[in-house]
Amino acid sequence: MTTAAPSLDFGPYLDVSVQSRAGADAPQHLENQDNYLVIDSAGSAVFLYEQAAQRQQVAGWPGGHMRVAVLDGMGGHGRGREAAEAVVGGLLDMPACHTLGELSARLDLLHAQLQEEFGCDPVTGKRPGTTLTMLELRSGKPALLYHVGDSRLYEIIDTQVTPMTIDHVPATAFAMGGLLGEHEWWQQVHGEHRCQISQAFILGNAFANPAELADGLYELSPRNLPSYLYHLPDRRALELDPHAVYLLASDGFWACADPGAWLARWPALFKAQPDARAMTDALFAEMSSNPPPELHIDNLTAIVLRPLVHDDTAAPIASEQLCGEDP
Repeated sequence: MTTAAPSLDFGPYLDVSVQSRAGADAPQHLENQDNYLVIDSAGSAVFLYEQAAQRQQVAGWPGGHMRVAVLDGMGGHGRGREAAEAVVGGLLDMPACHTLGELSARLDLLHAQLQEEFGCDPVTGKRPGTTLTMLELRSGKPALLYHVGDSRLYEIIDTQVTPMTIDHVPATAFAMGGLLGEHEWWQQVHGEHRCQISQAFILGNAFANPAELADGLYELSPRNLPSYLYHLPDRRALELDPHAVYLLASDGFWACADPGAWLARWPALFKAQPDARAMTDALFAEMSSNPPPELHIDNLTAIVLRPLVHDDTAAPIASEQLCGEDP
């Protein structure tokens, strides 16, 4: 298992922890094609390279600004791990973004650059791809969300587990075309396990024309979403609720026969824990010791982000609240 380093500094307002591994009870040969990036308020970054935890100082990073991202490389298209690593490399080089327009423009440009760099596999004729679900955390301002693929951001408050992103999958394309109603969409996307995807970073999209893969990314917004999904555009400012816990995760966490029943266990699991590190530990332990029925073995990556209620006596997060590297 790989985890964030213990000396990361998230200041007095956030408690953050990250973990990743090849999968619950995964065979030894299974490659972890997931990745993550966490940049703390002092510009110290942690991520994976060749499945091993790395640390790097980001030059010129503004104090108090943070970035967190989860990526899930598409193994079925080949070079999934390499694609996720390349996007992480681009995010490390990308300056801190202060507006949604700036963040979107820089990431769209990175997508195009990496698409050209990777090209198509000479054997399969396919491009690699990766999901990207990230939050740009600006000091004193709402977070900026950017989402591509079927990794997810969840908000957990009391007993409620609420998805804050829309999966880029065929069911969403059907809903956008008026072919699926609200109940059917929720059942197919959040009530079943399906492994198809309609858009990924580097890969491109099949939203514009389901018959062929287009190069660009297709932003889901109120301009093209059905009314019951208007509130979940891919790129938006997001005010973090101080009473919530946020989870960015790859789809290995809900790849089971009944995702709804499994997710319903999360609030009690998290409520029993004192901090973000304990929450990620508990989530991974539950996946190993008490997994949901018919769990599909897949890579697992999770970032837990817990806003801290701030008052005049609040102290910065203690280093022991953050994860160290496990053997």
